[in-house]
Amino acid sequence: MLETVRNMFKIAELRKKIFFTLAIVFIYRLGGHVPTPGVNADVLSAFMSNNANGLFGLYDMFVGGNFGRFTVFALGIMPYITASIILQLMGTIFPYFHKLQREGAEGRKKLTQYTRYGTVIFGAIQAAGISIFISSIQDNGVSAVIPQMKGFLFMFTTVVSLTTGTVITMWLGEQITARGIGNGISLLIFIGIVARIPNQILTEIQQVMVDRMHLVKSLAIIAVIVAATVAVVIMTQAMRRIPIQTPKKVVGAKMYAGQNTVLPLRLNMAGVIPIIFASSIMTFPGMIIKSFAGAASESQFLDEIFRWFGPDGAIYSILFGLLIIFFTYFYTAIVFNPVDIADNLKKQGGFIPGIRPGKNTAQFLENVLARITLPGSVFLALIAVLPMIIMRGFGSAFYFGGTSILIVVGVALDTLQQLESHLQARNYEGFMKKGSLRGRR
Repeated sequence: MLETVRNMFKIAELRKKIFFTLAIVFIYRLGGHVPTPGVNADVLSAFMSNNANGLFGLYDMFVGGNFGRFTVFALGIMPYITASIILQLMGTIFPYFHKLQREGAEGRKKLTQYTRYGTVIFGAIQAAGISIFISSIQDNGVSAVIPQMKGFLFMFTTVVSLTTGTVITMWLGEQITARGIGNGISLLIFIGIVARIPNQILTEIQQVMVDRMHLVKSLAIIAVIVAATVAVVIMTQAMRRIPIQTPKKVVGAKMYAGQNTVLPLRLNMAGVIPIIFASSIMTFPGMIIKSFAGAASESQFLDEIFRWFGPDGAIYSILFGLLIIFFTYFYTAIVFNPVDIADNLKKQGGFIPGIRPGKNTAQFLENVLARITLPGSVFLALIAVLPMIIMRGFGSAFYFGGTSILIVVGVALDTLQQLESHLQARNYEGFMKKGSLRGRR
C-alpha cells in the first residue's frame, strides 16, 4: 500500500491532479467558514442542536455542516443537483432536450449551460425561503437575525450570498471533474459527510461517558455501519459478465486470431447518483415548505406536509426508497444503451454466443440489465433506509445512516478506480491487487 502511494506521486500528471483536487477541497472547506451576514450564530446553533436528527440535520449532512453554521456555502451543491435532475427528466419528455443529450460534446455543453442557469434559479428560490425561515427562529425571545438586518435587507443579502456560494461550489466541483481526480460534485458531498464524522464521534463518546449503558448502543451502531459498508462494497463490485466472441480478421496480408472477451454489467451501474438524486428531491420540498411556513408555523396543513418529508417518518422512508429505485433504473438507462452496444458489436464483428447480432443482442442485453438492476436498486433502497431506522431506534446522535455509507463508499471506490487506471496505464501496481511490482517511469 505504501509503495502504491509513493508510485502515485512519481507520475507527474497524476501528482498534479491530486494536488489540484486537494487545493479545491481546501478552498471549499475554507469557504465553509465564511458566515452569511446578519445571523445570530448562537440562536441558530441552538435551533440546529434541537433539530439535528430531522430534515435540517439531513440537509446539513449533505452540505458538510455549512447550513448549521449558515455560511455562504449553506446551500452546498443541492440546487445544482436539482437542476440536473430536472434537465435529465426533460430529456425524456421534450425532443429538444433529448436531441441535445445525443449530440455529443456540443449537446453536453449546451445542457451544462442550462444546468447552470437552473442552479442560479433554484438557489435563489431556496435562499429566499431560507431567509424567511431563519427570520422566524427565536430562542428565549432572541431572534436568529440581528435587529439591524431584519426585513428586506436580510433577505437580499442572504439571497445574494447563498446563490453566489452555490455558483462557486458548482464551479469548484466542475474544476475537480475536469482537472482533478474523481467526480467533483460527488466528491464535495463526500468531503462534507466525512468532515462531520469527528464531531459526531466526539458527541457519541460524551454520551458514553455520561451513560455507560450507551456503550452497548454505540457498539451495535458500529456493527451496523461495518456490516452495511461491507455489503455496499460487495454490491458495488458485483457484476454479470457477458461473454463476447470476435471472429478471425484478415487485415492486408495479416490474419488476426479471434478473441474471447467479456462485457461487464455491474449490479449497480448507476453508482451513488440515485442516492444523491433521491436525497435532493426529498429535501428540496421539505426545505421550501418549512422555510415559507416559518419555524412556528400558523398553517397546520403545511406543518403536516412537512412531517411527511421528515427523515424519521415512515412516509419519508417509503418515498425515499421508491425514488432510489426509480433513479437507479433512470440513470442506468442513460449510462448504458443496449442498442448502441449491440450496434458497436455488430460493426466490429463481435457477438454473444447463442444470440444473433443486432436487434436480438440488444433485446438480450436489455433483459439482462433489467434483471440485475432490480435487485441492485432494491438493495440500494434497503441500505439507505434500514441503518437510519436502526440508529433512530437506538437513539444515537451519530448521524451516519445508509445514505452516508453509500455515498462515502461509492465515491471512495470510484476515486480509487480512477487512481488505479492511472497507475496501471504506466505499469504500476494498483490498489486493488496484492503484492508489489516495480514500475517504470
